[in-house]
Amino acid sequence: MGAFILAIDQGTTGTTVALMDDRGELRASVTTEFPQYYPQPGWVEHDVGEIWQTVLRGIRAILRKKLCRPADIAAIGITNQRETALLWDRKNGEALNRAVVWQCRRTTGFCETLKAAGHEKMIRRKTGLVLDPYFSAAKFRWLLQNTPRIKARLAAGRVAAGTIDSYLIWQLSGGAAHVTDISNASRTSLMNLSRCSWDRELMALFEIPEGILPDIVPSSAILAHTTGIPGLPDGIPIAGVAGDQQAALFGQACFSTGDAKCTFGTGSFILMNTGSELLQSRSGLLTTAAWQLGEKGKPVYALEGGAFVCGAAVQWLRDGLQIIKTAADVEALAASVADSGGVEFVPALTGLGAPHWAPDARGTLSGLTRGTGRGHIARATLEAMALQNADILFAMESDLDKRMRPLRVDGGAAANDLLMQIQANVLGRKLIRPRVIETTVAGACYLAGLGVGLWQKQSDIRAIWQASQEFTVAMSPAARRQRQASWQAALARTLL
Repeated sequence: MGAFILAIDQGTTGTTVALMDDRGELRASVTTEFPQYYPQPGWVEHDVGEIWQTVLRGIRAILRKKLCRPADIAAIGITNQRETALLWDRKNGEALNRAVVWQCRRTTGFCETLKAAGHEKMIRRKTGLVLDPYFSAAKFRWLLQNTPRIKARLAAGRVAAGTIDSYLIWQLSGGAAHVTDISNASRTSLMNLSRCSWDRELMALFEIPEGILPDIVPSSAILAHTTGIPGLPDGIPIAGVAGDQQAALFGQACFSTGDAKCTFGTGSFILMNTGSELLQSRSGLLTTAAWQLGEKGKPVYALEGGAFVCGAAVQWLRDGLQIIKTAADVEALAASVADSGGVEFVPALTGLGAPHWAPDARGTLSGLTRGTGRGHIARATLEAMALQNADILFAMESDLDKRMRPLRVDGGAAANDLLMQIQANVLGRKLIRPRVIETTVAGACYLAGLGVGLWQKQSDIRAIWQASQEFTVAMSPAARRQRQASWQAALARTLL
């Protein structure tokens, strides 16, 4: 029957459990949603007990499909929402509080205090990250200060802290392993990127006791084994772990310096492989650990940039302006006109992310005339999604001082052929859409497969990775420069 890999993709609104065979074919996947909690404006929480139940239900659902025997599962791979922070009890595995989700802004005041005290430059130098509530360190601090009976538990050595990957590995291993891989650790603001270890100066700044943090381990290696999981035999290796965006980079087989992927979701996430070189961005991007293969492998780094609003701009056309009935309608509406007719939409509906980092910016819609119709606004929206991604990718090329390879694309909006063609045109680079569009799941599976020797090297994965469609550039350099100039002018007005 062959060997199989079970993947757990633990996301912000749901958990996907999937099964991949040793040929790289995704055989099945099951997604289970769970509640979001908003106790105050700007606060977002998860009940990690509910998350764990979605994992168990997903495993049961996959096994019921009888595509393989449980004994045929050679390894488990995990990918997860990043930055979400939680504390749990080492004795019984129970969460001590709800998890503070990556989207949560409750620690904004503390981060502003650190900025005012002049700590941001040091944090950026050591971690590659901006000082922002987005990252885990300030969330850990909040939990430590707002969890009942925490002092007694700390004194007894019963407190474990971690991101979602750590918690899942703890549960899957029956409490035997408290670890996190370097990609997740690099998103906490507590890991020194150059040493790939927890930094004492940062832990002191955020008031985090070192003893509660997990050990930092490679992204691909045998990290733990299953113990006491219903339906699964004990002893299955947990052999691959990466944060969701790094897993997508690996799942797109972006193994060479200059390889990049863009995930088109509610926002867009762009990562570019920079190899073993630790680059500090000069262009407003983040530096992150991408992965480490094996105990002796060198860390691979990446530049990361995100646009806050990507597919959410289409949702706004549907729900706010109500000029389309479904998100899928935007492609046909935008294709009904040859161009945007001079309309420029800057989708700063929740501020601007990389490379501008302007949280107070607000969206603008300009260039309207009596001749402007719904189609022009729809076209301008797709062009804005592509142009803001191009800004990030050009910044990455500048930092790397190297021309990027063809861009690999994934995510829900990557199914929009017109958007993909616009993206190729304004970027001036070929786009490649993969056959397996679930790239986070694929990345977790590939990492786990490498970790147990199902595949021996990255070239084996390149051999099974397949493209579905390519989009080549169909715009002249002169037309591209003109289109970019109009976009930059609209951006400048937005940033005033």
